[in-house]
Amino acid sequence: MTKKIRVNIRSLANVAAVRKEKRNGRDVVIVPSATLPDDIVMNGIKYPADEIAKSFMTLNRTPAPFGHPKVNGKFVSARDPEGINVSYVGAWNENVRREGGRVLLDKVIDVAIANQSENGKAVLEAIDKGEPVHTSTGLLCELGAANGDDHKHTAMNIMFDHDAILLNEDGAATPDQGVGMLVNASGEAEEIEVINSAIDEADRDLDWALDSAVRALEKRQRAPLMERLKTALIEAFRSERETQANEKDIDMPIDEKAFDALSAKVNSLSEAVDKIPTTVAEAMTNAVKPLVEAQEALVANQKAKDEAELAELQAKIVKANILDEEGAKELTLNAARKLAEKVKVGNAAGVNSAFKPGADNDEWAGYDLNANIKTEKGAA
Repeated sequence: MTKKIRVNIRSLANVAAVRKEKRNGRDVVIVPSATLPDDIVMNGIKYPADEIAKSFMTLNRTPAPFGHPKVNGKFVSARDPEGINVSYVGAWNENVRREGGRVLLDKVIDVAIANQSENGKAVLEAIDKGEPVHTSTGLLCELGAANGDDHKHTAMNIMFDHDAILLNEDGAATPDQGVGMLVNASGEAEEIEVINSAIDEADRDLDWALDSAVRALEKRQRAPLMERLKTALIEAFRSERETQANEKDIDMPIDEKAFDALSAKVNSLSEAVDKIPTTVAEAMTNAVKPLVEAQEALVANQKAKDEAELAELQAKIVKANILDEEGAKELTLNAARKLAEKVKVGNAAGVNSAFKPGADNDEWAGYDLNANIKTEKGAA
């Protein structure tokens, strides 16, 4: 008989991609998450792609409890009535699919229900602040024989129970193990082994850290303007008449001039806020742009100088009868510089117009330009 176990697989939600919607007239927050890559090995157990493919849809419309529900210190199903009572925060899992060799899903959180419990409020607050939110998929499976050297068992007949929301829980690299309860076919509860595993999320942890840093920098950039707005509001209201402590129903007419002045200040600050780059990346791009343009200008200027120098050297070489015009045009700048060093205008010997620089031509093999020049001068 194959052994049945429960596994809690920890991952990291994509808080940066959170969106808000209205459903049935109710506010909901949707948090994308992912779990269980194909053929992953955790705690000596391999989860084959074909087994995941057969079972991943059992995760659809399952509860998304706050942590893995426990009753009397033992893990229970998130669908268990007592498990619901201790962990429900108005959240569930939907839109389950497999993409890129991984199970993807969305967590939908009913805002009104979440705000009815301290745990639900903590989840919403963490999401609003962009703090890391981990998830943990609770599943049941049977352990089969291993089919490779990198694992001891193979997960079979996987059944997903829930995908929990985790806050402030230990993310140790070495997961601990516990005990859970499983209701058998006879309706009796029996203990089963629980294994807590964690998917390596180094890349996504880094993405979250960078995203948080960008948001923090944006807040710092906006802070001075917010202070100016606050100061403008305070100064405007200070201009209103002070009321006496013992006066009750005083008719206070609106000071239209003060109101117009306040409106002008608010509009001015709002326009300034709108002009702030929406991301630090955009700000960095704008800052670097002048440097890039300057570099491009230097490159263009140097190219123009090189082309002018090459044209001058080519003309000098043609005039000295070293090469004809067609041959000179094939010279590179460095080659033209080398050849021009040996040129003595008016004393150079003419060459065959068919000569091409670098050509494999036996007629010119071993030809010494300087030697030829000296011979002609001696003859003269």
